[in-house]
Amino acid sequence: MVLLHVLFEHAAGYALFAVKEVEEIGMLLPQVEESVLNLGKFSTVVKLAAFFPFKSAQSALENMNAISEGVVHEDLKLFLETNLPPGGKKKKVILGVADAKIGASLQEELGLSCQTGGVVAELLRGVRLHFHSLVKGLTAQAASKAQLGLGHSYSRAKVKFNVNRADNMIIQSIALLDQLDKDVNTFSMRVREWYGYHFPELIKIVNDNSMYCRLARLIGNRKELSEESLEQLEEVVMDSSKAQAILEASRSSMGMDISPIDLINIESFSNRVISLVQYRQELQEYLRSKMVQVAPNLAALIGEVVGARLISHAGSLTNLAKYPASTVQILGAEKALFRALKTRGNTPKYGLIFHSTFIGRAAAKNKGRISRYLANKCTIACRVDCFSELPNSVFGNKLREQVEERLTFYETGQVPRKNLDVMKQAIIEVRAGEVAAEMKRKMEKKERKRKKREKKQLEALSTVEGGEEEDHTLKKTKLAEEENDQNAETEIVAKKKKKKKQQMEEENVENEAEDLAENGIEETAPAKKKKKRKSEVLEPEEVEEAEEETEPQQVKTKKKKKEK
Repeated sequence: MVLLHVLFEHAAGYALFAVKEVEEIGMLLPQVEESVLNLGKFSTVVKLAAFFPFKSAQSALENMNAISEGVVHEDLKLFLETNLPPGGKKKKVILGVADAKIGASLQEELGLSCQTGGVVAELLRGVRLHFHSLVKGLTAQAASKAQLGLGHSYSRAKVKFNVNRADNMIIQSIALLDQLDKDVNTFSMRVREWYGYHFPELIKIVNDNSMYCRLARLIGNRKELSEESLEQLEEVVMDSSKAQAILEASRSSMGMDISPIDLINIESFSNRVISLVQYRQELQEYLRSKMVQVAPNLAALIGEVVGARLISHAGSLTNLAKYPASTVQILGAEKALFRALKTRGNTPKYGLIFHSTFIGRAAAKNKGRISRYLANKCTIACRVDCFSELPNSVFGNKLREQVEERLTFYETGQVPRKNLDVMKQAIIEVRAGEVAAEMKRKMEKKERKRKKREKKQLEALSTVEGGEEEDHTLKKTKLAEEENDQNAETEIVAKKKKKKKQQMEEENVENEAEDLAENGIEETAPAKKKKKRKSEVLEPEEVEEAEEETEPQQVKTKKKKKEK
């Protein structure tokens, strides 16, 4: 008896389905294909045995990464060991999986017999279609959300790369560089044809495209060219004899006259071409810097442009590192290779590496040998660049020296050094460089710490000085406040003394009045007269106030007389 179970990996978790009537299903494959679309029929064939939901998005991503690489994750192993029925003599358990790679891994680790394709593929298609209906508690919306989230996280994890070692920037840069070369050549030919109507002799004197465009912009109307503009011509051409030849040719030119509006258009187009040439130079510098960051050994061996072309043709630095040396040798000459295989002719000896200077320097009989040797060294350089953590060009320089020695061996017969000795020397240099870099890093760290310490000390000094200034200002303010308090106290004392004096004077006046009253009433009469005289001068309101003040004094004097 055969027990078939189907393993289905979903974004929500692992699911194990038991298949009924396996032998009959195997015989009736067309009927199974038809019943896949109908849930009622399909549910009679397949039944959910177990479901293991993922705990989090991170665990789901880890499991999916393991499955995509053909590795059995611990969760999957535990799930199958727990839920898959054990096989015996009478029962044979078969596990149906979608991927043959994961099936081989399961067979190796758990000793299960796995099956892929045929009926299993159709069953998995039906499970994928009706998964949310077969698993209880799982809705179609939740399943789609889980798939979307896992898809985003899986793609993000696959796309992650080191920003400083991004080879896709090199691929785009070299493609743009090739396109710019074509465009600059096309536009320069257009400028030559356009301006050649007016000054045809200039084409024979100047061959460089960018120089021709700059001269066309500078000269403009050839009839206006004179001895005064000879220095400017020399600056552009960088040759006094050429500048003189241009000046003489402009005087005896066979070209037609040109209108000012045509000259304006030619000059503006020349400016565009010159700006494109300048941008191409900047792009080449950018490509050189990126190659030094991403593949320094490959750049040191065969140059930045050829190395970038190899990376672009392979698709990435990792793909290029995986290629054997024989593939790298003919990379870029695929058409010639297949044509040679079809016609049974000679296969090509080199592809993109032909643009390297080594093959050009080799003799005709040695071109194939040196291209094979160079491809071998390029493969080593690519692998070092791809899998090394700290990029450096030590290995690239050593490999370049080896190629140079091999060239001299082909020419003179001088025996080159052995590869083992060269690699040992390169490793020693790399370690020395790492030690030096570590020392430099430590020195920089110490320097940063020292600068921080100095900065803190300066801040502390500034705060102390600021505190002293604040104390000084506080003292000043305190002294000023004390002075103000003293002045206020003195003013209060003075006011009190004044009040006391006034009170004393009033008391003296009262005593004098009493003495006068004791001496006799006669002397008070003239005082009354005087007061009356004063009251005559005063206003009526003031007179009333004076009378009110005098009344208590008279009452007092009467009381004292009665007591006596």
